[in-house]
Amino acid sequence: MRTVLISLTFFVAAVSPAAAAVPHVVQPGETLWTIASANNFTTRAFAAANGLSENSPVIVGSTLKVPSVAEAAAALGAAPAATGSAPVAAAAPKPLGGYIVQPGDTLSGLAARAGVSVQQMAFMNGLSPDGVLIAGTALKLPTGAPVPTTTAAPSRVVPAPPAPTPGRVSAADIAIVASRNGVPAPLASAIAWQESGFNNAMVSSANARGVMQVLPGTWDWVQKNLALRQLDPANPIDNVGAGVLYLGRLLRESGGDPAMAAAGYYQGLASVRRIGMLPETKQYVDNVLALRGRFGG
Repeated sequence: MRTVLISLTFFVAAVSPAAAAVPHVVQPGETLWTIASANNFTTRAFAAANGLSENSPVIVGSTLKVPSVAEAAAALGAAPAATGSAPVAAAAPKPLGGYIVQPGDTLSGLAARAGVSVQQMAFMNGLSPDGVLIAGTALKLPTGAPVPTTTAAPSRVVPAPPAPTPGRVSAADIAIVASRNGVPAPLASAIAWQESGFNNAMVSSANARGVMQVLPGTWDWVQKNLALRQLDPANPIDNVGAGVLYLGRLLRESGGDPAMAAAGYYQGLASVRRIGMLPETKQYVDNVLALRGRFGG
């Protein structure tokens, strides 16, 4: 569930590393991991290129260097071993099925090309089946859909919950929500960190939003089928709540297997069962399972 990043305002999209080093001014809510991931570097390589440790905090308003691939490789080769014992996340895999609406696109046309019904496509994105698509908005496509995916930043977010509002949560916040719903807190925190770095303002090119990168259709399904109260689409804690409830359902459906639940969170459990984990999903699962140790798992 995917998810892709660049400058952490309201829209974040993955880019190729620069051919030459370019400056990056740290924005509120950014971390070393999110900046590195946004530019397709591991935290370790990006930190080394800036003369930092992997666990270094970043200061809002300070300037970091986004290195070229050659510079990052050279810095990584000379970097000392990490001093901390906590595992560090690699760059998150690109989201599955992210698509930016082009002029002339229609929901029925995209659904036909993807081989799914208009109703299914609409549900995934929190849209009306009869609605009009707006060029530049981001949509989520079914995994494996034969429609070219895009990684350009969306010009606007489809007006459907959840809302990508400013705000961050902590591992302690996530642990409270997870424990309340019978979900292992380390797993929930690992997924939240892998998905967004705990940043609720994040939007992926697959149109997932918030701390847990919840899709509009998933939000609606959780609200109707799992939530015991009305969730606030603008509240970071309720974004965590929706993601945790969905993760809990995946754990139950997978017999408590954290790897399968994480794979289902990213790729979709039905897809994993049908075609197995895609390479991107395997990397995502490896990252999540490693990150559990950072959060007490």
